[in-house]
Amino acid sequence: MTTNDSRVLRAELMSFDSDPGDADTPASGSLCHIEDGALWLENGRIRAIDTFSRIEPQLPPGIEVIDHRGKLIMPGFIDSHVHYVQLEIMASYGRQLLDWLNEYTFPEECRFANREHAEALSNAFLDEMLKVGTTTAQVFCSSHPNSVDAFFSASQKRGLCMLAGKVLMDRHAPEALTDDAIGGIGDCERLIGDWHNNGRLGYSLTPRFAPTSTRDQMDATGGLLRTDPSLWLQTHLAENTGELDWVAELFPGSRDYLAVYEESGLVGPRSTFAHGIHLDQEMRARLADRGANLAFCPSSNLFLGSGLFDRQAAREMNLNITYASDVGGGTDLSGLATLKAGYQVGQLRGQPLTAWQGFYGLTLGNAKALSLDDRIGRLAPGMDADFVVLDPAGTSLMARRTARSQSLSETLFALMMMGDDRAVSETWANGQCQHRRDNFAA
Repeated sequence: MTTNDSRVLRAELMSFDSDPGDADTPASGSLCHIEDGALWLENGRIRAIDTFSRIEPQLPPGIEVIDHRGKLIMPGFIDSHVHYVQLEIMASYGRQLLDWLNEYTFPEECRFANREHAEALSNAFLDEMLKVGTTTAQVFCSSHPNSVDAFFSASQKRGLCMLAGKVLMDRHAPEALTDDAIGGIGDCERLIGDWHNNGRLGYSLTPRFAPTSTRDQMDATGGLLRTDPSLWLQTHLAENTGELDWVAELFPGSRDYLAVYEESGLVGPRSTFAHGIHLDQEMRARLADRGANLAFCPSSNLFLGSGLFDRQAAREMNLNITYASDVGGGTDLSGLATLKAGYQVGQLRGQPLTAWQGFYGLTLGNAKALSLDDRIGRLAPGMDADFVVLDPAGTSLMARRTARSQSLSETLFALMMMGDDRAVSETWANGQCQHRRDNFAA
């Protein structure tokens, strides 16, 4: 999808240039904040960003100026770990991880053998993501190649930057979902040829988790990763104590869960490990040394009773932390809801999440960890024009709360704790408005 138009949005602008740190005020030089700003878009990218008073004299006659004063524009949200094929089993009652997989997830994913179903759910999922301000995600499809084709096709039609991959799973799952080491890798090679680096799309190799892949399958996946370092990799790690026991039984020769992946060459700078709750500091250090990242999925961890993620322990090891919705183990696709749950998990651990750290994580932090920060995650000239227009008065109650805000920090924290899709006025990707909220009179 290409564009050949130019326009300017006038609003309050906010973007991070680096990690703001964990203090109550952002580290010097980490924040770009313009109260009356102009965001000049051209051909799907950001041409310029500055105060409106400085940009206005440079504008050509007749250029469209969209007035969003009273609203806040920041980079589009990024979700580092999400299963699009689980959209319709969100809020399925009362199971922990392994029971939940067998009772809800696997039967649901069998439906994606049908291409029409995969296409319908791909579009429904993208509609919902854009509604909550998410412009990029790293996505698990099902084990059916057509689930990947459907998802990438729907994403490409909208000009979205998306990472995704076919689930690799050659054991301990229903026959309708399992592949084999040779066939699964063959599927991946075809999908990589069709979709990797095709427009704004990227392929993420996706072994579900160690219990559902044989060593042969994981070794073959590692071989693909070594052959093409531009690929991404996503899987799960140490989400649930029952899962840890199962991995120890299946891989008695490996010293720990992480070593199972290390031995197959799956741990590197483009590797995302979802959850990572039950790790020790030595394992966190090994992940950090290889540049991998952990996807913190707080609403899912609370819903499935998996445990409380230790964000501070990860940061002490300089381990990249990303923020993710997970779904359907999670309870909401919204990045704002993810931050709210992340704050609550942090409070229970004595590690409160600041608004600065939260919004940095959803934008530039996730982009850096996913090696996408050369394209997205900041409002800066030359970056892809992916951003969200947030309305601090998106509901009557939010309007009351934010009217009393004395600082940007207060407004951001209110958005983080009270915001939902009604706080998202517009979502733009590739320089085009992809979602506009229905009119709401606060």
